[in-house]
Amino acid sequence: HRRPNSNSEISMKKHIPNTITCLNLISGCIATYFAFQSDFSMALLFIVIGAVFDFFDGMTARLLHVSSPIGKELDSLADDITFGFAPSAIVFTFLLPLASRFSPLIPFLAFIMAAFSALRLAKFNLDERQALGFIGLPTPANALFWGSLIVGLESYPYFEGMEWAILVGTFISCWLLVAEIPMFALKFKTWGWKGNEIKYIFLLTCIPLLLLLGVSGLAAVIAWYVILSVINNCKSK
Repeated sequence: HRRPNSNSEISMKKHIPNTITCLNLISGCIATYFAFQSDFSMALLFIVIGAVFDFFDGMTARLLHVSSPIGKELDSLADDITFGFAPSAIVFTFLLPLASRFSPLIPFLAFIMAAFSALRLAKFNLDERQALGFIGLPTPANALFWGSLIVGLESYPYFEGMEWAILVGTFISCWLLVAEIPMFALKFKTWGWKGNEIKYIFLLTCIPLLLLLGVSGLAAVIAWYVILSVINNCKSK
């Protein structure tokens, strides 16, 4: 009889999570392409697809019991492309009008966000405090914020100083990525209200934001997540 857990089966299982992680990375590359083409809706779509792959690669590794150091490193590399470089490319393209009006170097400041995303991911890999929550803004949340915000702005009238506001916001998000601010994760040990108040409040208030604001409501949800995390942190102290 063939052993149920042969070396070949284990070897094949080991590659499944890494393949999903690579699909995340490829999604980020495609999102970056569309960002440089000023197709922000498609860029956001592939960031979302990358986020789905990012969710399932870790889950698959745990289910198959094939977690490995190389998978952890590969996951961070993929995340910096999809959730660091891709949103930076979106902001870069949006800021291009400033290049002709002021300085050609200004739009390149958007890529500082990719560097801070890499730093945040490196800190996450080494920080044992982030098992049940986050310290600083998670990179997927930051990427979804910028993608949905820029897509949403396309449907609103242009106002003077819009690009400058986005540039300032980019610097703020860079700080949030590495800030020592505890932020809750949507992980439930129990389903009761007690101990999960902040999570249920967040989920319930997300619904009207998304219904009222559409795509840009996703940016509002991320901003609300940061605000609630700060409130929760102050309350805990």
